[in-house]
Amino acid sequence: MKKYLILYAVLVTAALVVALRHFRSENRRLVQNQEALASDLTHYRTRAGEEAAAARVLRLRCAEFERLRTEDAAEIRRLGIRLRRLEATAKIAAATQTDLHAPLRDSVIRRDTAASVFDTLKTFRWHDPWVRIEGCISHDSVRCRVSSVDTLRQVIHRIPRRFLFIRWGTKALRQEIVSSNPHTRIVYAEYIRIER
Repeated sequence: MKKYLILYAVLVTAALVVALRHFRSENRRLVQNQEALASDLTHYRTRAGEEAAAARVLRLRCAEFERLRTEDAAEIRRLGIRLRRLEATAKIAAATQTDLHAPLRDSVIRRDTAASVFDTLKTFRWHDPWVRIEGCISHDSVRCRVSSVDTLRQVIHRIPRRFLFIRWGTKALRQEIVSSNPHTRIVYAEYIRIER
């Protein structure tokens, strides 16, 4: 009888230890999610002078993602991807703004081919490696074409826990986003990691 009681006590203790570990890791995940939701996007410049931003990472379970991000879940389903196969999602918004100074030139165009009516327009053109702007100004209107090229590089990394000079475990997940276009400012970034 004593054997069964000892075996029962060992099994109950092991079950409690496993449950406690699970609850601690779940509590840590929820605290990190709260910190990620409360933190803002951090802007900085890289050593090469590129615009960059850093944001904390949300860690959601598949059911939580489906419940809290219904629009994203619907979009993923429209792509033909099952939510249970989802590993992570990311969303980045960037705004490009640049000030330019371009000289105006007079151009002559033919308005009507039958009557040979000519008109004078002012045109302008400006470009750099990332933005191209060209347009024309007529007596009553302005037409302009703006095209911008940007490459966003995204890196997800772990921030380890620290005690003195010892690093262990994972304190948080963080994403770093770098824009190659100097006119671009990253306005919003979100990365959600799906937990199993």
